[in-house]
Amino acid sequence: MQSLFWLSIAVIAEVFATLALKASDGFTKIYPVFIVIIGYSIAFIALAKVLQAFPVAMIYAIWSGLGITLVAVAGWFFFGEKLGVTEILGIFLIIVGIVILKGFSSDLN
Repeated sequence: MQSLFWLSIAVIAEVFATLALKASDGFTKIYPVFIVIIGYSIAFIALAKVLQAFPVAMIYAIWSGLGITLVAVAGWFFFGEKLGVTEILGIFLIIVGIVILKGFSSDLN
């Protein structure tokens, strides 16, 4: 259960850092740059904690898949980025993949 907490922290921190990266406007706005540095630092520290208990392939797939999904939705919500049928289908397939990994992997149960 502690690993799930650290994985959640890793995903949330990575999403905030990536959104701040967009908001930094090519590292020209200083406050978002600080969020990028802090966010990615927290994300990788938390990811390292999770990797002490679980295989890297599984955790990285879940972490990156959730990150991609949440960043895409947040980009649509906060920055008005387009989410067409292709993007929505891709996000759906990522979610299906995460469910399969979590539901059927003996390493994660």
